[in-house]
Amino acid sequence: MSSSANNGRALPRAGSALPRAALPRAGSTLPWALVTPALGWTLLFFVLPFIAMGFSSLTAHEGGGFTASNYSQFFTNPSYWQAMVNSLQVTAIVTVISVLLAYPFAWILAEQVPERWQRLALMLAVLPFWTSYVVRSYSWLLVLAQNGVVNRALTGSGLFSEPLQLANTRFATVTGFVHFFVMLLTLTIFANLKQLSPSYRKAAADLGAGPVRTFLHVVLPLTLPGIMVGAFLTFVLCIGDYITPQILGGNNELLMPQLVMMQIGRRGDFPLASALSIILMAVVTSAYLACARWLKIERA
Repeated sequence: MSSSANNGRALPRAGSALPRAALPRAGSTLPWALVTPALGWTLLFFVLPFIAMGFSSLTAHEGGGFTASNYSQFFTNPSYWQAMVNSLQVTAIVTVISVLLAYPFAWILAEQVPERWQRLALMLAVLPFWTSYVVRSYSWLLVLAQNGVVNRALTGSGLFSEPLQLANTRFATVTGFVHFFVMLLTLTIFANLKQLSPSYRKAAADLGAGPVRTFLHVVLPLTLPGIMVGAFLTFVLCIGDYITPQILGGNNELLMPQLVMMQIGRRGDFPLASALSIILMAVVTSAYLACARWLKIERA
């Protein structure tokens, strides 16, 4: 009966290999046709510009052939080296503070908020992404100004007799960055927490582990990939950002993106700007290699 219903052909067993006709042939061009648009986009907008920037970084500003002086200037000029140190310090502070604030927030969303309200809570959490990056930066500048909300609250409460210098400082830059990146880290950690099976905690409780030990030895190690992914994204976006330090920092502290833009806008020195950009990219690559252990995608 079943053979007649299937026109005399037996159905493949579960777990059996697909028929040869269903698999792409060895010489088939279909896989290449599918990936060609992505490869072309990457080649046109990343590989070729990067090669051009690499050649430009090895040329002199006033012509004269290839030279490595652009790279040597970075190591011999104290202000250039200090700009990199400032960028790394600000990025490290922002990343650490963002992780410390995002993890409890993500845990509350994943564990304490009822399932039916979690979508609404996530939507409210990502509201800062709906606002322009420039608008957010100028908003924080107004909040931290001498006549802003923060200084009015501090002087009105009697804690300080005079307004504090909060705007145009590293504190303002870090505050603006943290406001944005906490939400990014919250999303990555929240996704990891939701994927964590409750059976792990039940097994730890059966073995006599309390809530603190369960968190330190079970939950935290299993959610570490989500933390590292969010931290790496924070590092990449923060160290290469120009808008927030320019608006909130007030040019009182030189960071690498501002140094690069200074070479282009004031001096028109594109070779030196290219060299500084490649050095910055090398730092980001080093950070990726350091985090690669947690950033790998596991394959079955």
